[in-house]
Amino acid sequence: MFGVRTPFLVLLSIAALGLGPASAQDVEPQFQFNPSAVGDANTTTVPRIGDNSIQVRLFATLTEGDQQIENDLIWRVYDAKAGENRTPALINTLRQASPSLKLPPGDYIVNAAFGRANLTKKLTLAPGAAQAVEEKFVLNAGGLRISAVVSGLAANHYPATFSIFSDRDQGGDRRLIMSSVKPGLIIRLNSGIYRVVSSVGDANAIVTSDVTVEAGKLTEATVTHAAAKATFKLVPRPGGEAIAGTQWSIQTQKGEVIKQSSGAIPTHVLAPGTYTAVAKSQGKILQRQFTLKNGDTTQVEVLFQ
Repeated sequence: MFGVRTPFLVLLSIAALGLGPASAQDVEPQFQFNPSAVGDANTTTVPRIGDNSIQVRLFATLTEGDQQIENDLIWRVYDAKAGENRTPALINTLRQASPSLKLPPGDYIVNAAFGRANLTKKLTLAPGAAQAVEEKFVLNAGGLRISAVVSGLAANHYPATFSIFSDRDQGGDRRLIMSSVKPGLIIRLNSGIYRVVSSVGDANAIVTSDVTVEAGKLTEATVTHAAAKATFKLVPRPGGEAIAGTQWSIQTQKGEVIKQSSGAIPTHVLAPGTYTAVAKSQGKILQRQFTLKNGDTTQVEVLFQ
C-alpha cells in the first residue's frame, strides 16, 4: 500500500526545499548532456548592440513567480558547437546560487541542476549584444520525502531503501533516477509522476507504486509494507547450538529462490507467506517449510539429522 500524506507538510515553501536534508548523491548528481532536452522554447537570443564580451548572470526559481533559489544549484555551461565526440564541450561548472560570467558572442547551452531537478536552455549571444544580461531558469521542481512503516510501526528494525524511476517514455521504458534512497531525505525532482520501488530488508518485501511531485511543493509519501523477520538456525536438536558455516536458500512454494546466504544465524526480512528453508552443511541438504505472518519476528530451526 502506498499513501501520500496530505496535511500542511505536503505544501512546504521554497525555503524548506532549499534547506532540507539531502544526500550528497542528490546535491551533486551525475549529469549527461541530452541534446533533445533543448528545444525552441528553451532558447534565448540576446540582440545585437555593441562589440564587447557579455556579462551573463544566471539564476533559478522553482516555479514562475517564486523567489530565487539560494543554495545547492550546479550550473554547467557548454559551447554549443559539437566537438570530436559530436557533443557540446563543457566549458564551465559553477556552484554559486546566481553566478555571473563573461562570455564572448556565440551559442551556448546552459544546464541548471537542483538535486535531480534540472533545466537545459540554449543561449545565443549575438556579436555586439548587450553588455550585461540576466537569464532566469524556471525549474518547475518540487521535493519528495519518503518514509516506510511495517505493520503500523516505523521501519526502524526493517532497514528501508527506495529507488525512484521516471514515468514511462514513449517506448514504455522507465529511467532510473536515483537508487538506495534513505527514508527522510528530501529529493529534489522536476514536477511529474514517478515510480517508487520501496524495499525493506534484503529479500522480497517490496512495494511498487506511483507518486506525483508538484512544482514548488514538498510531497511526503509513506509506504506501508507487510513484512516479517526470520532468523535461521541449523541445529543438532531443538534449541541446540547453531551449526557454523551453513549455506542457506529460502524458496517460495513454487521453488523460486528469493534469498541465499551463509552463516550460523542469518536473519532476513521477508514478505508474509509460506516458504521452504534449505540448509546445506557437511555434505547434507536439509529443509523445513515455514509460514510468516505480517509483523512476525520468529526463529526457524532446521534439524540436522
